[in-house]
Amino acid sequence: MPTTTHRTRFLDHRIPSLYAGRYALAVEQKIDTVAPLPARDQRFDVRTQRFALGDSEVQACYPVPGGVGKYSQLLPHITLDTPGLPWAMLPAGEDDGSPWMFLLVFREGELPDDPHAIGEVTVSTVAQLLRGQAGPGKPPAIDTDSLLDGEAEMACRSIHIPADLFTKLRPTFAEAALLAHLREGGRPDADHVRGADPEPNLDECNAVVVANRFPAATAARHVAHLVTVEGFEPYLRDTAAPSEGLRMVSLHTWTFETLDDNGIGFGDLVANLAAEPDLQLCLPVPPGELDADARQRIQGGATVLPQRLESGERTIAFYRGPFTATPAQPLPPPREPRLDSGGEALIYLKQSGVFDSGYASAFSLGRTVALADAPFRNRLLEFRKAARRAARRAAAHPELIAGRAVSEAGAALHESRVRTAFDHLLESRLPLALARSGAELATAPRRPAAAAVRGNGALSALSADALRVTVSDTHTRAVLRSAVREQLDPVQEWLNRLAALQMVPFDHLVPDPRMLPPESIRFFYVDPGWVRAAVDGALSVGVGHALDEDLNELAAAVPDPPACGVLIRSLLVPNWPRTRYTAFHGETELEPLHRAMFGSNVLMLLYPDTLDTFTIAEAPQGIHFGIGDLHTIDLRKLSGVVGEYIKEFPDPPGFDKFLRPSHDVLDVEGALVPALKAALELQTPLSPAQFALQMFKAPQLQTFARP
Repeated sequence: MPTTTHRTRFLDHRIPSLYAGRYALAVEQKIDTVAPLPARDQRFDVRTQRFALGDSEVQACYPVPGGVGKYSQLLPHITLDTPGLPWAMLPAGEDDGSPWMFLLVFREGELPDDPHAIGEVTVSTVAQLLRGQAGPGKPPAIDTDSLLDGEAEMACRSIHIPADLFTKLRPTFAEAALLAHLREGGRPDADHVRGADPEPNLDECNAVVVANRFPAATAARHVAHLVTVEGFEPYLRDTAAPSEGLRMVSLHTWTFETLDDNGIGFGDLVANLAAEPDLQLCLPVPPGELDADARQRIQGGATVLPQRLESGERTIAFYRGPFTATPAQPLPPPREPRLDSGGEALIYLKQSGVFDSGYASAFSLGRTVALADAPFRNRLLEFRKAARRAARRAAAHPELIAGRAVSEAGAALHESRVRTAFDHLLESRLPLALARSGAELATAPRRPAAAAVRGNGALSALSADALRVTVSDTHTRAVLRSAVREQLDPVQEWLNRLAALQMVPFDHLVPDPRMLPPESIRFFYVDPGWVRAAVDGALSVGVGHALDEDLNELAAAVPDPPACGVLIRSLLVPNWPRTRYTAFHGETELEPLHRAMFGSNVLMLLYPDTLDTFTIAEAPQGIHFGIGDLHTIDLRKLSGVVGEYIKEFPDPPGFDKFLRPSHDVLDVEGALVPALKAALELQTPLSPAQFALQMFKAPQLQTFARP
């Protein structure tokens, strides 16, 4: 099926030509034939955001600042606009590729200075921080001589991390290198060859720093801090943190809140929907309890309901709404173009001795909905009044119609031309008619016998038969529609909404709750005969005589009803409101004609054509990192078609084996990376880009085929 592609690449890092710091350049020149030239020393600084990070440097954070949701399966991360920022400084004693900033996540009650995890920090100058005057905790061991001009008096924010907490959360430098990478993303449908590896475009690159800790699965507040490790390098290796804890510079901070995670996620719900054996909208039929006709009706979407006959007798009847499990059998052509009553639509099943009341109920429903809508009733009566008046004019003056080839496909006279013609006839013929005697009028050419003029100047009533014959003509109907367009349009708009099932109550659509049990998805067809009966019922309101029934034909040309649809009753509906539902007919994507919610957990989608496949996709929220609902990740290829899905990892599911003993912290270096290398059969070290490719969490997708 057609899709829109985006180019996304993960890159290891961006090593600067010169790391941030102070440099001295010494230049000496020696020429054998002349005396030595004086040496020159040139000092210069390479600067970076060493103690504070401007808000403009942060492109995005996830979870979003202030966000509330179920985040226990995602690793928080921060995206920076400057591609090389995490590698702009080299931690003391480390090799190229080691970042100097880490992302740490804390929960309520963990930080002494921020017990409620609301983002409280201590603000001081850099000089005060380095002298230990910012508060408890060992300050970073930074030589004041290394400070650049203006840095000593710069304001910075810091946090106090207790020693035991830091020991539990701290990543090693090897882990930090894997948790930071570059991401290059192109525009939709970016021009590139799959499998090619062009030079990265730095304008499309961002640096990403990922935390090593999952948020809590219970309701709790969290605060994330992007900290600098300058001056704390020994404590990220083997040196134990000092008993007073550490006071670390916080370059950026944000807060979010998790909700209780009941363990049922998006993937679990859609997998459960897809696991049902029968996805058609009908009742299960017990074997051997029904005759063939009754079985066929139940399997087609009918149910059995009590019925009271006009005689007062009580019995049962089959009822089926507009939704059918299989395509509805076309109805035989009726003797009359429209139904006049619900009784006409009752189907007697001789073999079973009961009625099928589906179409009769549709007629009654359409009539009831119309009667309950006072504005529609008034517009319907206004339309009929205007149509009767126009029909009398057309019958009295057939020259308006004669000789005009008016087609049913839209070649009717324009409304203004019709009105002008009527006005002209009334102005030119009526005064002349009033001046003649009754005998002259009786023999006037091209004047119907019924179109006599009374002494008071009003047209006498035309015979009912003459009017009905006039209205029955196809060309005349086209002219009449144009003549009463102002009154007809609101009537047809209302009927169009009824034909699209926008006014039908849910218990008429799904008459038995067993057809749509909790956590289910059902596919169905729409019966145009049922829709037609409902429209007939609405048009039966206010019908006084046979002419009104004929005039109903002017309003009854509603668009084709939806061809099929989908009903979903699931926690997906309220809890994942941005879920994407997509239907395809072949390779053509179908746009829904109507989308409706019933209660809080039932969604209905109606489509103009039969669907072949239907997909439910998790809403794309950018690129995140974490695990799926079953606590697995999608293992992806690192060569060939890079990123192509291989299998679920690990097998059996469960990420607990890759966590440190407490605090939901990933044991990246000691457990996860060795297991990933074995699963990928990788002989070389796993790079940051390769690690990001495995941990990246793509939106989940479930595809259904038409049952």
